[in-house]
Order: sequence, then C-alpha cells, then structure tokens
Amino acid sequence: MDAPTEKFVALEADDETTSMRGCGLANLTWVGVDKEELRQRLMMPEYIRLAMRDCIRRKDTTAIPEHLLLPGGAVADMAPHAPMVVFINPKSGGRHGPVLKERLQQLMSEEQVFDLTEVKPNEFVRYGLACLEKVAGEGDECAKECRARLRIMVAGGDGTVGWVLGCLGELNKDGTLPIPPVGVIPLGTGNDLSRSFGWGGSFPFAWRIAVKRTLHRASMGPVARLDSWKILVSMPSGEVVNPPYSLKPAEENELDQGLDAAPPVAKSYEGVFYNYLSIGMDAQVAYGFHHLRNTKPYLAQGPISNKLIYSGFSCTQGWFCTPFASDPGLRGLRNILKIHIKKVNCSEWEEIAVPKNVRSVVALNLESYGSGSHPWGNLKPDYLEKRGFVEAHCDDGLIEIFAFKHGWHASFVMTELISAKHIAQAAAVRFELRGGDWKDAFLQMDGEPWKQPMSTDYSTFVEIKKVPFQSLMINGV
Repeated sequence: MDAPTEKFVALEADDETTSMRGCGLANLTWVGVDKEELRQRLMMPEYIRLAMRDCIRRKDTTAIPEHLLLPGGAVADMAPHAPMVVFINPKSGGRHGPVLKERLQQLMSEEQVFDLTEVKPNEFVRYGLACLEKVAGEGDECAKECRARLRIMVAGGDGTVGWVLGCLGELNKDGTLPIPPVGVIPLGTGNDLSRSFGWGGSFPFAWRIAVKRTLHRASMGPVARLDSWKILVSMPSGEVVNPPYSLKPAEENELDQGLDAAPPVAKSYEGVFYNYLSIGMDAQVAYGFHHLRNTKPYLAQGPISNKLIYSGFSCTQGWFCTPFASDPGLRGLRNILKIHIKKVNCSEWEEIAVPKNVRSVVALNLESYGSGSHPWGNLKPDYLEKRGFVEAHCDDGLIEIFAFKHGWHASFVMTELISAKHIAQAAAVRFELRGGDWKDAFLQMDGEPWKQPMSTDYSTFVEIKKVPFQSLMINGV
C-alpha cells in the first residue's frame, strides 16, 4: 500500500491553523491529514485485532478461537502500511488523558489503543504480540506483514516510555525479532526522551489536530537507536533499602570482580535506565519532594505548585544556601564517593578523581536532561581532543559523567550559560559509596529517587554497564 501524500496548503488568515512546536513539528502549518487515509494506514484487519484482544484478556495464546480467524488466512496485501498500537497513561497529561484516549480510538480502533491501567506492556508482549506471531506462523501472510511492520506509540512521560522499552527489550533475550520501534506523545513533565527524538517537550494546546498529525508522522518516521544501561546496586546484606519501582531484586550478584568486590554476603538490586543516574544533593531534593507528594498529594496538584515546593526543598536542604561544613551531609561527595570507569575496548578499571566540592554527580545517556537542558554542552573539537572525549550521542555506547557544585552552579548549567563540570566518558562506570559521618546517600534514576543506606565497614557499589542490545525509536523530526 503506497503512503498517502501529505497535504500542505497555503491558508488564509481566517482558516484553522496551528503551530505544532509542542509535538516537535517546528512551525509547520497545514490542513490535517485525511482521517480515513490515516485509518487505512494504521488499522489492522478486524480479525487480527479481535484475536489479539481475546488472547490478552484470557492471558493465553495456546488456543485462539477459530471464529476469530479467517479460513486459510489472509494475503499480505490486506496488511496496512504501518500497523500501530498505542499505550496511553491516562494519569499523565492532566485532564487530557481520558479525552486523548478516546481521540486515539477514533483515529485507529478501540482494540489498538491500550490503557496502561488495564493492559500492561509486558502483557501485550506476552499475549498480544505472541498471538500475532502464532497467527503468522500458521501461514497467515497478513499477520506476518503486520508483525514485521508494527510500530508502537506511547502517550505518557519518560517513565512510561522506559517501561514500554524495557518490556520490548525482553524480546531480544528470546531472539523474537524484529523489535517494534517506539514513538512518543509527550504527556510527562520533563519529556527528555521525547525531546531527544523530535517529539517535543509538551502536550500542545491544539491537541486534536496535533495527535492526528503525530500518528501520521509516526507511520513514516525513520528509526533511530538508543543505548540502554543496566544498573546493579550491591550492598551489605544487613542494610535496608526501599528501592524505586524500576529496581528489582537481583537473582545473583553479578558485580564485576575486576576491583575489590562487595562484602562476602551482599544483596543486590538491578534495573535499566535510558536517561540518567545521579548521586547527591539533586537526588536528595527529589526524594524529599516525592515523599511529600506521596504523603500529602493535595499540596502538589499542578506544575506551578510543584515548582514552588521543589524550590523550597532545594533551599531548606542546602542545595543553594547552606555552607558545606555546617553538616557532614552537605559536604562534597568526595568524602563518600569513588569513581572507576572502563574506557572503550579496555578491560581494566581506571579510577577517576572526584572533583573537590561537587555535591551532585550525574551519569547521562541522552543529550537532553532536566526538561530540555544540555548540561554536557556542545564541546569544541580542541577541547574534545584535549580531554580524550568524542562528540556525545545516545547510541555511541558511551555515557557522560559530569558534576554540579551547588544549586547556583546547576542553575547556570541548566540555562546553558555554562557547561557542567566534565568528569569522564565511559563504556562502564562503578560508583563506590562508603559511610562515615554520612549515614545515607541519595540517588535517582530517570526521575525515581531513593535513599541508599551506607555502611562504615563495607562499601556499597553502583555499577553501570551497557545493555548488549539497543532500543529502537521512531524519529519524529
């Protein structure tokens, strides 16, 4: 099926126009894509949609009811050009979540839009995608083409996108290919994943037009690659930690033995991140804010109140105003932290000095951080050569490590007046935390903070290594 031609028309002043900067579409003005053409482009045949829905509801793919299938299967020409499913987090995007869900169902079909409060992405992979593969394996050429061409859109924030990417990543372990690429309808707060792949940083005001146009572009956009990073937290077994949702207990301690290992008896947690991991004061502020929001949600009901509360935590916890020496917990991270890295094509760990008086260290994968800022900066070739760095990209197998001295320094960096304090580029990183005057450290991973207890007798290790496979993203630019 050929792609329908996009219709760009010069409009009069009184015609309905809109700027789609919010969806990453620059300042294009257009008459919307024809709704029926879009449906033909995206919507899978009804028998496939119903079969997938049935398998997900029953959580079983072993016996697909015969009345849901076409006798003898269907020919490849019945497959749409870009079959698509959408996951939507109805809690994101404020009041837009439920109405956006309804709009998406109108543009595609009810069976191809999944509410994440009802169908989890791992359930779709295990039962919905498996159903499609089963039908294709029985000789249905249409199902085979739908599986090969399938694309996924996620309407939510970075955490929701990462959740979907993680579930799709499990297909690599089973050798179930191809992996469907993922695009984004940004409904979160920071939306750095969305920004990094051209989908914009906010939900546009003219959303009814924007979502139709976004789906059309998602059906045609080129596929880009994204590194993902596995984190392993290994600590003395007597320590108690309440990890975030994205960290799960590890079945075994796979800590690299190239350095002094963890204590003889240790417990471990593991997870995957796509944007960043940070240690220090910024994570402590985020932890306080999240704790307040969870215990007193009525205090944080909108972007303005959230920012005011967040600013208050920043000041009261010393990120901006309190001298380093007034409290051990406010001193530089070099008191509790060691950093080791592995460079590209190098098997040996190398210790990197922690700069003096820095109070936050960040390991960053994406170019965009903190709602669209670029803390690593656009470094000049001479500086890159002098430091042994290369130009940073999200698919280069390297992670950038930098630091903030305090809140004022971070503010200047985030407004891109200066760059952050560069520490290293690495193919693997190990942070070693040891207590003393400090009882706890604070960490956050892709916006999820937690308090990490520290022992004075044994170190806690946080090890970051690249996941062997890359995620696939639809580029919206």
